Amino acid sequence: MENITTKLLKEKFIKFFKEKNHVQIDSASLVPDNDGSVLFTTAGMHPLVPYLLGKEHPQGRRLCDYQKCVRTNDIDSVGDDSHLTFFEMLGSWSLGDYFKNEIIGYSYEFLTSKDYLNLPVDRLAVSVFAGNENSPKDEETYARWKELGIKEENIYYLGKKENGKENNWWELGEVGPCGPDSEMFYITDKKPCGKNCSPACDCGRFLEIWNDVFMGFVRKEEGKPIVPLKDKNVDTGMGLERTVCVLNGYKSVYEVDSLRPAIEILEKLSGKSYNVVEEDTKAMRIIADHLRTSTMVMGDEIATTPSNVGRGYVLRRLIRRSINFARRLNINPFDLEEVVNFYLDFFKADYTCLQNNADFVREEFRKEVKKFNNTITQGLKEFDKVVSDMTDVKINGAVAFRLYDTFGFPLELTCELAKEKGLEVNVEEYNECYKNHQEKSRTSSAGVFKGGLAGTDYGYAKYHTATHLLLAALRKHFGEGVLQRGSNITLERMRFDFSFDRKLTPEEILLIENEVNTNIQRQIPVICEEMTLDEARKRGAMGIFENKYGDKVTVYTIGDVSKEICGGPHAQNTKDLGYFKITKEESSSSGVRRIKAILTD
Repeated sequence: MENITTKLLKEKFIKFFKEKNHVQIDSASLVPDNDGSVLFTTAGMHPLVPYLLGKEHPQGRRLCDYQKCVRTNDIDSVGDDSHLTFFEMLGSWSLGDYFKNEIIGYSYEFLTSKDYLNLPVDRLAVSVFAGNENSPKDEETYARWKELGIKEENIYYLGKKENGKENNWWELGEVGPCGPDSEMFYITDKKPCGKNCSPACDCGRFLEIWNDVFMGFVRKEEGKPIVPLKDKNVDTGMGLERTVCVLNGYKSVYEVDSLRPAIEILEKLSGKSYNVVEEDTKAMRIIADHLRTSTMVMGDEIATTPSNVGRGYVLRRLIRRSINFARRLNINPFDLEEVVNFYLDFFKADYTCLQNNADFVREEFRKEVKKFNNTITQGLKEFDKVVSDMTDVKINGAVAFRLYDTFGFPLELTCELAKEKGLEVNVEEYNECYKNHQEKSRTSSAGVFKGGLAGTDYGYAKYHTATHLLLAALRKHFGEGVLQRGSNITLERMRFDFSFDRKLTPEEILLIENEVNTNIQRQIPVICEEMTLDEARKRGAMGIFENKYGDKVTVYTIGDVSKEICGGPHAQNTKDLGYFKITKEESSSSGVRRIKAILTD
């Protein structure tokens, strides 16, 4: 098999599905479109949730793309052979068109055809859903793989729950579309770990390369039974970096063409070799990963800047972790801009927003490096203060964690400084504090899947509509330079970020609130239309997420107040919204303000 790059795999994947009458759609923004379910777009199917739930997609029933994604729940695992915070997902969809037989056939052809991946059939294994109370044993999928030529001993029924997750059952979260899936694996040269060795093992014999989800169900409310979807859908997902890693026999994802050159830059800047000292290897991997993610987040269509809340906090943490590991390698943090420049150049052809935002990315990166340098100085002062007040030879673990959480001091730095002064750090206490912090973060993150575009409650529709009225009011009173910079919606409240360079006065907040409520009281119908993107622009429709929708877009018009391109659910009339109340106005990040509001009866 030829050596394959990420760029080549993208080309092959899109070409294959175009030949199967699929339309390529653009990658959506990393900032979910009016979706309160997550901070970032976390999967290729995430932007398509409304269409998987039955809404008609403007570009048809057969779609394919490569989608940029960010996941940070495993940030502490980055640096091993497989974990990344930013990744690209290859995906294809059938929205109520074909189902199991067709997509399994397509998958087999793409994997084994000489024109595409040309994998030996004997090297392929697949897993099939074993059944549960929601869906029966998937004998149809088993039979189809066998018919195509996969050996019976390489087809595995899986369904047992392990670590809270059920094998071969896919779902978005507590609510949303779901269904059984069939996963495809490359069989390595590693010997079986035992007589029950299967794709469910972590022994490394089976490496996943693709996943076909048969999305025939939906859970409308948390804790409620699933129900069949009116139209059955297919969703496929292939992680670009991991698949290229498997196909080329690489030992880690950091060998792929979108990451390895960044590590070579770090070798040059540090004067150290990548694969010699384990700690140096891990440090270079973390920097390469975190700077790639930071570059894509700052350079996105909806650009995020470092801050202390939400997406901005995640971005700040990534950049500052990079700086900490750069210091360990004796790299001047400002020189890391060379890595940022590599990513801006590498991805600019696929994501034009990076070309448009390149100067902005560089400027924000420099500002954050400068800020962190100042923070480190403050942290050193705090450390000296802690030491001067000590009566013990061991620094309290909670104090060490505060230095990490507040000032970005990694434990290793605190330990080194303590050693210089003949002191120790209570590492056990620190680890306990860190563990508690992680658990709180996971608990907080777990709730984010309960709403957003997957939510079917009319409350979401009302809050989506309210964001349109709010933006219109802001632009009316503060000018057309005001643009949406993100939103977060739940059943209980809305959060809306917009470009503005100062704090609103109490009088201005009341003015905006009254403007929105006046338009609610006007009982204006909300009109939904589909049209070409050019037509939407000619009609004056706003749309900061235009790249997501392709040639056809959905436009919501609220009388003479608002006309926006949008993919979320909406109320039918402004009278349904109730009373709009702003509960807080605050800074979100540099040049971006945030309004929190509720709707009451």
